[in-house]
Amino acid sequence: MKSCFFLGHREAPADIRTALDKAIERHITELGVTNFYVGQYGAFDRMAQSVLKRATEQYPQIHLLLLLPYPPFERHIEVPEGFSSYYPLGMETVPQQFAIARANRIVISSVDYLICYDAGRIGNTRELVAYARRRERKGLIHIENLA
Repeated sequence: MKSCFFLGHREAPADIRTALDKAIERHITELGVTNFYVGQYGAFDRMAQSVLKRATEQYPQIHLLLLLPYPPFERHIEVPEGFSSYYPLGMETVPQQFAIARANRIVISSVDYLICYDAGRIGNTRELVAYARRRERKGLIHIENLA
């Protein structure tokens, strides 16, 4: 099973939605992706969740996983309908201020594809995409940047 992760800035313009929709469809139909991981902390994540939920109507074989960076037994998270929750192993020892970045890095280390919105702004997104690019040069992941 092939997998894909979504990563982007908290603020993402609504006009990338069409490109995001096309990217998701291409990953399903041409690349054979069945597992999609997405976070929950910004406009890009919410947009990806929305497009993915709609994609399940046409492609019921896909699995949607909501990335939980904090222990679910400590912090209740409302998991959207159609999603399963995913809490990476080993995260319980990560200090909360680093939890989101660490969880994202763990997922980037294990997926085949990354669809991102990285406009080059200083922050975790830029650093995590740089990490993914190093993995891409080794042939370990394929990246599509919608910025």
